[in-house]
Formats: sequence, structure tokens, C-alpha cells
Amino acid sequence: MKITILTVGKIKEKYLSMAIDEYSKRLGRYCKLEIIETPDEKVLENASQGQEEIVKSREAERILKNVKEGSYVITLEIDGKQFSSEELARHVEGLGVDGISHITFIIGGSIGLHENISRIADLKLSFSRMTFPHQLMRVILLEQIYRSFRIINGEPYHK
Repeated sequence: MKITILTVGKIKEKYLSMAIDEYSKRLGRYCKLEIIETPDEKVLENASQGQEEIVKSREAERILKNVKEGSYVITLEIDGKQFSSEELARHVEGLGVDGISHITFIIGGSIGLHENISRIADLKLSFSRMTFPHQLMRVILLEQIYRSFRIINGEPYHK
């Protein structure tokens, strides 16, 4: 299975890069992992809703250029469906059984995703009703994907 993490912005903190590298290495035995970073837009401190829409629209254009035809798209959204780790593993496994060989997870920028991205989602996934920094979310997502493959393969994982 191919997993693509399509994300807005670059990782700036070394400790996050190290965690991403570690989970990417671990995932290598379960799937073909690709991480695509698209440039983020600067957001003014007191941006109006209209200015934020422009920023999200520009980021959405870059995201859409990288979504491959036939990929199952999962967006990370605060209002999405919440799964336990086991439920996410079953969902990923079910996609594979159904013949889906490519899953694309999309993480928006610091102010979220444009509705054009949300509309193309096959699944809107929420990790919590809390807000997390989008850069940290990449690490959390990779850990959960890794955990999913461990569960799918009947391997031990930390509960």
C-alpha cells in the first residue's frame, strides 16, 4: 500500500524532524510512504476572515496539484469523524481489502483547510476536538499510521 502525507508548510523544529524520520523509517516495512510538503502562506496576526479565505484558497490550489487520481483522500479536520486506534486500523485494512492501494492524508496549514479540499475527502478524520499545531500533527498522524499497521499485522503495540 502507498501512503501519502500531503501537508502545508515545512517542519522547522529538529525534534519534530527526528520523530518524522523515525516513524518514516519504521513504516518502510509496511508501506511505501511519501511526504509532500506544499508551501504555506503568511497569515497576518489580525487577519480578517476574507484574508484567511484567500490564504486557505492559495494553499488549496497547491494541495490539489498533488492529489493523485484514484487515491483515497483522508483530510484531518477538527469536525471530522473520530476513531480509536483499532478502528482506524480496521478502516485502513478494509480499504486494502476493497482494492484501494493508495491513501492520501491531507494536513492543512495553521488556519486549516479550504472547503475545496474538504469537499474532495473520502473521509474527514479528527484526532480530537482540541487544536494541535499542524506541524506536530504530522508526527501524531505518522505514529497512528504505524500503530495501525502493527495492529493489522497482529504485532504488539503500546496501549
